[in-house]
Amino acid sequence: MRIGEIAALVGTTTRAVRHYHHLGLLPEPARRANGYRDYTLRDAVLLARVRRLTELGLGLEEVRDVLADDAGRELVDVLEELDADLARQQAEIGARRERLRVLLGQARVGRLPAEGPVSPGLAELFGDMARASAARPGPEPAMAARDREVLALLETVVPEEEGERLMEAMRAMTLAPGAMDRAYAVYERLDALADAAPDDVRVEEAAQALAGLLPDGMVPRAEETEDRALMEVFFADFAPAQAEAVRRALRIVTERDR
Repeated sequence: MRIGEIAALVGTTTRAVRHYHHLGLLPEPARRANGYRDYTLRDAVLLARVRRLTELGLGLEEVRDVLADDAGRELVDVLEELDADLARQQAEIGARRERLRVLLGQARVGRLPAEGPVSPGLAELFGDMARASAARPGPEPAMAARDREVLALLETVVPEEEGERLMEAMRAMTLAPGAMDRAYAVYERLDALADAAPDDVRVEEAAQALAGLLPDGMVPRAEETEDRALMEVFFADFAPAQAEAVRRALRIVTERDR
């Protein structure tokens, strides 16, 4: 049989057959005088087995283990491992679908924030911010929108345990009476520093106000992290006076908690 014939017989492609040759899954057959490969029934049986194993979900490295005479593992061991892996994937898909169900519910009632998709807890916080902003005169401070973007980023990049701790701290902070109004007052102070010099007297005022909002124990862990790259990017996005105010606030809280 020619390569096209064996591929058609087994229900695969000539490209796949050549790839299996390249990986050593399928031995090179003898060649005819004209240089064409000459496949036998045994080659077709082996190719069909490779196809069946890949259809079960085995990777090509696992297929090689199964086919090798000295693989050291029986087929049943490989299949049991595959079954366990598929069970893990099924659990992950179930968790993702549950997360999607919550997001769909939020989207259908108009509660999915522009920064979404985010966790239900962060979406709730953003909803509280939207309601607080709507109750205030004038447009929302630019720093409020930036704060939401940063929180959405942190939820993505920090470890899950740390993210949950930060979320709990944020929720505790916002549940305090008048906390959201004070937060928006701080946002307005920081907005006012957009064109100010770092030594402007308002920088210290904004720093003190921001420090008064941040919960105890929140800043030290962030300062102790080995990776400073995120913090540098964070501060680079602020105007100089705004960055100085936030840095001072973090130092105030760090000293307060020691």
